[in-house]
Amino acid sequence: MSEQKKNKSGFVALVGRPNVGKSTLMNYLVGQKIAITSNKPQTTRNKISGIYTTSDMQVVFVDTPGIFKPHLDLDNYMDKASISSLNDVDLVLFMVEPEKMGKGDLYIIDLLKKVKVPVFLLINKVDQVNPNELLPIIEDYRKMGLFKEFLPISATQGIGIEDLNQVLYDYLPEGPDYYDPDEITDRPEYFMVAELIREQILKLTAEEVPHACAVWVERMNQHENNKLQIEATIYVEKSGQKGIIIGKGGNMLKQIGINSRRQIEDLLGEKVNLRLWVKVQRNWRSDPNFLKQIGYNAKDLG
Repeated sequence: MSEQKKNKSGFVALVGRPNVGKSTLMNYLVGQKIAITSNKPQTTRNKISGIYTTSDMQVVFVDTPGIFKPHLDLDNYMDKASISSLNDVDLVLFMVEPEKMGKGDLYIIDLLKKVKVPVFLLINKVDQVNPNELLPIIEDYRKMGLFKEFLPISATQGIGIEDLNQVLYDYLPEGPDYYDPDEITDRPEYFMVAELIREQILKLTAEEVPHACAVWVERMNQHENNKLQIEATIYVEKSGQKGIIIGKGGNMLKQIGINSRRQIEDLLGEKVNLRLWVKVQRNWRSDPNFLKQIGYNAKDLG
């Protein structure tokens, strides 16, 4: 009789520069969208846990905000959120692009040298380069003397995911599942809803708006005419940004609402009536009290 495989479980931090594909990987693994994705950097602001369960393993992924040198209180919050998560996990996955190491990568490597748990290098988007180009990239990272394993993957195509799963299983400690196997995130639904609205703003508006906008769900508990009523406020820093989000004749806000509602209905599995407002909150990214009010942890702001 063959011996049953031991169950492994643990927490894994996913770190890397903005826009390397961390959220895409987590969404791929859990099989459903739980982290917003965008081609604009600094999309992810909070640590989001994606829960990935197989027959013999449960991995709780902590998707950290992309690490970069801070300039504003919000940036500082994002960096501290990233660094603090590295001390609370079993493993760290450092994701990079399939290109020569840059200053941003070196900045993160310096942070990772302080970490006491095993660190692995994930080279994402390998479907976009010739395999021969990977060897010198891996060699440069190998010289850092930091990484236990080097894993070429594609978070969109699923390349290398089997190898990643094996490495996770090999290195995670034995333990029970922390969550029900059906759960895919530890975030409350209202948080996910706000993120889906913010994703549509990122996709539809011009460059100067995305980082200056925050979304807060005001109400999400009543049903009328068999539809869940959701009211949310989009905060921006300047009246010009408010004008961009509302758009000519309210068309941009309407489109943001339509696209968001579709995504929210997919997430929640029910019909939704979504109402959006846009308000100006000047310099909100540098206002610790306001950041706390809309869900950023003030103690992390320092």
